[in-house]
Amino acid sequence: MIVSFNARADLERCLESLHVTPPAASHEIVVVDNASSDGSAEAARQWPQVRVIAQTANRGFASGNNAGIRATTGEAILLLNSDTVVTPGALDRLLAELGRDPGVAVVGPRLVDGAGRPELSFGRMIGPINELRQKRRAGNAEEVEKLTRQRHYPDWVSGACLLVRRADAEAVGGLDERFFMYTEDVDFCAAIRARGRRILFAPEVEVVHLRGRSAASAPQATNAAYRRSHVAFYEKHHPGWAPFLRFYLRILGEWPAQP
Repeated sequence: MIVSFNARADLERCLESLHVTPPAASHEIVVVDNASSDGSAEAARQWPQVRVIAQTANRGFASGNNAGIRATTGEAILLLNSDTVVTPGALDRLLAELGRDPGVAVVGPRLVDGAGRPELSFGRMIGPINELRQKRRAGNAEEVEKLTRQRHYPDWVSGACLLVRRADAEAVGGLDERFFMYTEDVDFCAAIRARGRRILFAPEVEVVHLRGRSAASAPQATNAAYRRSHVAFYEKHHPGWAPFLRFYLRILGEWPAQP
């Protein structure tokens, strides 16, 4: 399931990767188009095996994924960014990892950029201390390389490529739509973990993530969306810290305007 908004070139590249080496497992490819104006929905319809759900408005990443979840019936659901390129066999290996342990609800692969450099696509639950630690680690290429080679059970994995059991996704009511874009994957994994389920990072599986490409086309809007989600996350999970975050953003001049 791919949620897309005005990212036609990326979406076509992603769909091409799925077409060239489709998974062996029975599957359905669904594109949820968030009212794009660049012909993304029309382009996706050129692929006969792709089902397009055309939204009437852009309600965000979480809302788009929930629309896709409601419209599909598979036992496992893959959340996939349009700016990804799926490598041969990656999806079948992710499914195998999910099937290996019934206690695992979510599996995330090792994400690398176009040059093969890994990103820190997992971490501990977002909080003041953990955010500082995550940023420090993400800025150290050697540490990121080492950490992303280790199979383990983090608190969350990136929603850029996240495989989840439908039963678990439905048990937590899908993704929280108060998060328009960003942090919805961390919140989603937190809700799943709260039910005693586990999140697995599987470095044996790699998927290319050309991150930042859509953000680069609308940096101000992207930054505002990130800040709004960041504040909403703290209001939900760390309400005592939320006033300090709002004050900090105002001091920086980055308090997000209302959409």
